[in-house]
Amino acid sequence: MNQFKLPPVTDFHRIHPPQLDPPPRLLLGPGPSNAHPRVLQALGMRQVGHLDPYFLQVMEEIKELLRYAWQTGNSFTIPVSGTGSAAMEAAIANLVEPGDVILVGVNGYFGERLCEMASRYGGDVRRLEKAWGQVFSLTEIQEALETHRPAILALVHAETSTGAAQPLDGVGELCQSYDCLLLVDTVTSLGGVPLFVDAWGIDAAYSGSQKCLSCPPGIAPLTFNDRAMEKVLNRRTKVTSWYLDMTLVGQYWGQERVYHHTAPINMNYALREALRLVAEEGLSERWQRHQNNAELFWMGLADLGLECHVEHQHRLASLTTVRVPKGVDGAKVVRFLRSHYNIEIANGLGPLAGQVWRIGLMGFNSRVENVLLLLSALREALASVR
Repeated sequence: MNQFKLPPVTDFHRIHPPQLDPPPRLLLGPGPSNAHPRVLQALGMRQVGHLDPYFLQVMEEIKELLRYAWQTGNSFTIPVSGTGSAAMEAAIANLVEPGDVILVGVNGYFGERLCEMASRYGGDVRRLEKAWGQVFSLTEIQEALETHRPAILALVHAETSTGAAQPLDGVGELCQSYDCLLLVDTVTSLGGVPLFVDAWGIDAAYSGSQKCLSCPPGIAPLTFNDRAMEKVLNRRTKVTSWYLDMTLVGQYWGQERVYHHTAPINMNYALREALRLVAEEGLSERWQRHQNNAELFWMGLADLGLECHVEHQHRLASLTTVRVPKGVDGAKVVRFLRSHYNIEIANGLGPLAGQVWRIGLMGFNSRVENVLLLLSALREALASVR
């Protein structure tokens, strides 16, 4: 026993909370989505060490499955230990050096977040702006590249705040012609809508686990191609964030296996199972399932007299913004669905606050029975609040 006299233990904060018993929510908001039962099972499997030979094999399988999901051959394709925002910040922290011009497409909340992060890392942030819910044309992008001559162009493929899908075909070629890296936010698109990292000339992309992959939040995919890695490896300055320095993390995920931080073992198990489900279903089939269920939902909304905020050709199959009808308190509808049906949908953000609902049909949740249940619940909710 310690020879010094210890202070008395206080029980002031010694509470005795009950056993966890979360409500059975159907998560049809912008994320997280409900995790697939097989993913939850994988999450609860016994741990091994983060340098155990078994876990090293799991790491290799995750990298290969991520390459399939992203349709890329990039050597540097790993999950970041953290949520989708951690992978977003990792991309910015490694690719942006002080004084670098970074052009950001801002047509929603997550474009704004990219601007904020890039400015914190010393980037010279230039904004290419459109109304929330609209997308950028190739002509608009080319004009902005000509004007600003950025080192990096950052676009949000699937804007979670608006439900708009930014067309990317041809953007990579433009960026290459202007000697500019293309960084793409794929948080709400990976595993849910068509996405071709290599064929579209995307140099760097990041995502999250909790959307179309139907895995709990806490681990986040990141991929850099050779052009992006060249910039990372030839920086004039060290990456400001030690934890997110991919030259260090990459030595753990690469052949060197140099210890950097203790990887979240069970979250990697869960991500591996989520990606295994993607591979089992097949990307084309998975994308088509999301599109079919979205179309069914959109038709049902029209039958209810509800309108979508985004034009049909630019709507995300994974997330829909529905305009709140005049005279309806949108927040009351959200509360009604939660209290009467255990269904979660979300209100709008920023300029769309109070104007739209954000409704996700992502991954495991993109099923016909969920669409029909939600439409029925919405009909009842609207009748109750009018």
